[in-house]
Amino acid sequence: MGIFKLNLLLKLQRQRRRRRRQIQARNGSVLIHPRDKIKAPACQNNIHSLSGQAKCSDPTLPEDIWCHIHSLMSMRDAARVACVSRAFARSWRCLPNLDFSEESLGINRSTCKKDEKLGDLTSKIDWILKNHSGIGIKKLIVQVGSVYSRDSCHLAHLDSWLQCAVKPGIEELIVNLSSMNAKYNFPCELLSSGTGDSLRYIYLASCNFHPTVRIGCLKSLTRLQLCMVNITENELRCLLSISLGLERLELRHCSTLKCLKVPCLQRLSYLDVMTCTGLQVIESKAPNLSSIRFEGDFYVQLSLGEPLQIKQLYRLCNDAAFYARTELPSSMPNLERLIIHSDTEMVNTPMVPSKFYHLKYLSIALGGQTYDYLSLVSFFDASPFLETFILNALRERTERVTGFRDPSGLRMMPEHRHDKLKCVKIINFSSVKTLVELTCHIVESATALECLTLDTTSGSPRCSVNKLGKCFLMRRETLMEAHRALKAVQTYIKLKIPSKVELNVLEPCSRCHALDL
Repeated sequence: MGIFKLNLLLKLQRQRRRRRRQIQARNGSVLIHPRDKIKAPACQNNIHSLSGQAKCSDPTLPEDIWCHIHSLMSMRDAARVACVSRAFARSWRCLPNLDFSEESLGINRSTCKKDEKLGDLTSKIDWILKNHSGIGIKKLIVQVGSVYSRDSCHLAHLDSWLQCAVKPGIEELIVNLSSMNAKYNFPCELLSSGTGDSLRYIYLASCNFHPTVRIGCLKSLTRLQLCMVNITENELRCLLSISLGLERLELRHCSTLKCLKVPCLQRLSYLDVMTCTGLQVIESKAPNLSSIRFEGDFYVQLSLGEPLQIKQLYRLCNDAAFYARTELPSSMPNLERLIIHSDTEMVNTPMVPSKFYHLKYLSIALGGQTYDYLSLVSFFDASPFLETFILNALRERTERVTGFRDPSGLRMMPEHRHDKLKCVKIINFSSVKTLVELTCHIVESATALECLTLDTTSGSPRCSVNKLGKCFLMRRETLMEAHRALKAVQTYIKLKIPSKVELNVLEPCSRCHALDL
């Protein structure tokens, strides 16, 4: 929240007070002419110097309103107005949201040397905490990974910052040390003596977390995220056993874990386990687990307790399409959303009788030199209520349509009909023959189709919305393939599109990807 929004809030406050006085005047309680104006805030006329900076007295607003306004500002804006307002100077000492990162503290990454950035960041955080009472902190963010090198000797600063800021009443704790390579031992004793009672969200990245001391009960914790954190399975199991209100558990790159055992957490509904390379077993007794995101090989043993409760699944592994079609209809029959990612699909998707009777959303990303995209029709046949289908065709060398003349050489599957499919999007659409055949089949067989999007790029943000102001780089052969894909759309697909179907064809940006063919 900037100064402009602050002025707007003050203006609205003055308008409310004016209306209140006018109402009181009409009721006879106060005699005020309707055209009388409220005087401007005293800070417009009573400015003096304090410590070399402008300081002003404040409009008469309750202290809690000033504190609330202050809490809505960013760290930088909050620090600025604290220098010119007595009320904000007071509320600065109990600012509820502290964000210690290079961006929030105004440290220039490009112009400063590493030692200068380290000193600047350390001095600013020390100054803020020195002037803060330590009371009323609700959210603490510490992101110093890009400043602290792997051989840093400044870990003592982290301990002192956390000890000053992590107090009873804190609700969110985010400690991201992305380049520390787990050299820092998070002080688990900070979560004892009632401090952990109020925590609702914990995010730790690139540190050691060994809760060997008794840290009480994390009764308010609803979300736990650990990324590149060294923690053993016994320590994690003990941590989960005292987090009875946990709703989301997310583990990323925690390579020290070999076994994940989730106790009977009644409120746990979301489990995310990605790239934990040492993991061999996942066992969950959470009865209401409904959404799972998992990256791992098939040798990882999955025991999910109540698979009938699973409504959403994201699965990343090789041959994920084959696994999803052959195994999931029986093991997770109530799936409503299915997202699968397979960098290498070695086997075409088979036609089997099993069904997904509740599946409405299907997203597939896969690649393979010989994979037959037309075989994905098996998913359509198995999902009679499917409404949305998204395919990301990861680019591989394979047979492409050529000549762009006679479409009679394309395979047809007229006996298959899909009367619920409404929205289809294909990313990385190319002139791969089986991909063109699949698209033609969808156009001819999806009788309820409303929108078809064919994206000949990678689906990345374009220059119009990208912060960089330009599209992501595309190699020359990729650009040439995109132009072949556009020609395939004109030759084989566009003429088949019914008038009621909206066709969107996305091609490379002409400004960022000019190609001299």
